[in-house]
Amino acid sequence: MMEENRLKLIEAGRKAFAAHGYAAASMDELTASAGLTRGALYHNFGDKKGLLAAVVHQIDSAMAQKARQVGALETDPWKALLAEGAAYIEMALDAEVQRIVLLDGPAVLGDPSQWPSQDSCLQSTKGTVERLIAEGRLKKVDPDAAARLLNGAALNAALLVAASDDPVKSLPRVVEAFNAMAGGLLVS
Repeated sequence: MMEENRLKLIEAGRKAFAAHGYAAASMDELTASAGLTRGALYHNFGDKKGLLAAVVHQIDSAMAQKARQVGALETDPWKALLAEGAAYIEMALDAEVQRIVLLDGPAVLGDPSQWPSQDSCLQSTKGTVERLIAEGRLKKVDPDAAARLLNGAALNAALLVAASDDPVKSLPRVVEAFNAMAGGLLVS
């Protein structure tokens, strides 16, 4: 029952934050739409910010999974790495992702690189970087630093797309810049 209530609140929060933004989302309306009380929200998440963190974690984790699925379509690990980055950036076109993860998330929750959902993506990128260094395809740089920089670049590229006046128009330019920057790691 407790997990069911938690999931109801996350779903209601997701809808409210997507429709109205974090600041304008009413906790009373949100909890009523889930058929629960404010007490249930406080019990499960501490406060509205805690609920936002859970919603961001759910969406960001799904984004990372989708990016990995896109990357898995490539047989070459370098192309897979670039495809994952481009897929993550492209998700900034989704209105829910824009509002909740890329605009409200950092404004309310702080530095996205510190979000728990970013860690699995980071570890996956680090493994690919280590493999490409071992194969002699990438320069011998610190794998953790390279993975953090690549993930940070993809995240910031997505933030740039989301905040632009014309996200659809900015997407190709941003992905091109991401690929060019990442290419600096390749052995000449």
